[in-house]
Amino acid sequence: MDTRQKRYNMKYVILCCTVAAFGGLLMGYDSSIISGAIEPLSEYFQLTPAETGWAVSNILLGSLAGCFIAPRLSDRLGRKKSLAITALLFTVSVVGTAIAHNFTVFVLFRIVGGLAIGLASVISPIYLAELSPSRFRGRTTALYAVCCVGGQSVVLLTNYYITKFTLPDVMIALGWRYILATALVPCALFMLFIAFIPESPRWNVLKGRDKEALDTLSKISNRAHAESVFKEIKQSFAAQHTGQHKARLRLDKTTVPLLVIGIGLAVGNQISGINVIQYFGPTLLKNVAGSTDSALLQTFWLSVCQFIGVLAGMLLIDKVGRRKLLLLGAMTSCICLSYSFTAFYYNLSGMLAVVGLFAYMIFFGMTWGQIVWTVLGEIFPTQIRSLCVGLSICAMSLANFVISSVFPIMNSNPQLLALFHGGFPLLLFAIFSLGMYFFTFRYLPETAGVSLEKIHGLVLEKFNVEAEVPSGLSAAQDRTSFDLPRH
Repeated sequence: MDTRQKRYNMKYVILCCTVAAFGGLLMGYDSSIISGAIEPLSEYFQLTPAETGWAVSNILLGSLAGCFIAPRLSDRLGRKKSLAITALLFTVSVVGTAIAHNFTVFVLFRIVGGLAIGLASVISPIYLAELSPSRFRGRTTALYAVCCVGGQSVVLLTNYYITKFTLPDVMIALGWRYILATALVPCALFMLFIAFIPESPRWNVLKGRDKEALDTLSKISNRAHAESVFKEIKQSFAAQHTGQHKARLRLDKTTVPLLVIGIGLAVGNQISGINVIQYFGPTLLKNVAGSTDSALLQTFWLSVCQFIGVLAGMLLIDKVGRRKLLLLGAMTSCICLSYSFTAFYYNLSGMLAVVGLFAYMIFFGMTWGQIVWTVLGEIFPTQIRSLCVGLSICAMSLANFVISSVFPIMNSNPQLLALFHGGFPLLLFAIFSLGMYFFTFRYLPETAGVSLEKIHGLVLEKFNVEAEVPSGLSAAQDRTSFDLPRH
């Protein structure tokens, strides 16, 4: 049988990937839910501006720990079991923060939520990349961003209605607890559905479970094509000398370029300021909106714009390519944030003040909001994928922590407010976005439609480093292997 004549069981793939992408939904829900609760929570616990920043950013320390734990956990227990543990940690965090009787207890359980976010941000993209056919990998891994932004949109709308229909005194006493408790619904769904998905076939091969891997690959496409993909995976492992099936990261000329790109893109995802808008949107927009209700509603519509952008990006990511979209996203972020800074600086009101942020959210959702997760899941070899994705997400969490901790201080600084009228952070983010344009242009190759086992070589070409050729393939065959059936 010609293995090129293959049909993918996309219903099966999409169902499995949607369940795995629930990690992204909980990440978006849990990280953004604080935006509606932070002000009444701060009044309830009588927090200072620095403590308010800590109430938001402490989750990122947990996320950092989760990123360190995720590689070992997912390589040891498997992607599926690790996702189940992630769902359990999310649930514990939601219950703990909602019933916290003092600020210390609140912080401890929020850090547990951060731990779950760190696990989800590493394991979900890996599972999605390892299960998806290469022809559709951009769209299926984009489900993570769809769920993440969808979760943010739902929670922001929930925040708005709870705040709007709750008296201020009740909001301070109990309302913020209701907001936090709403996350129990997606947690329960995640824990229920995860039992029905298979283990990653590439993890099964890594652990010598060849039959299970081949069975899963056969459910995705026909048996002949599954055997072709299985053989390619085995050859890739042989080239990396992984006879003992243990992940080992050596910092040499073939791995450092991968980490440069992975860490660079992960940090770039944060330094455009996206999480300042998600965490502190109402606080930021009060500078131009005038009231908390208006700021909350505008924050919701900003999230809707990002969601629309993510859906548009899903249609483009495999057609236009990762690299072109990331370049577009970096440049439009710079332009839109520069406009928004100007609007804040000159005290523009109404739609003129926020149109730049709406445009920014659409283009960010279309590009950096989803493509970074796709690229991180696919640029690293299977043997070290979880470890390298973990390191990259650690860098992302660290950048997020710094930005989230510093923003409340900058936003309440009297001198900066007097000089820039609340727009100084936007100016910094515009400059950082421009820097990411040049970084992406120089270092990132196009990975759309390329099998996971071949992307490593493309990355190394950008650094003028020659990749190892899998055993059983000649150099000429390796050069043309993009024409092989891809998965």
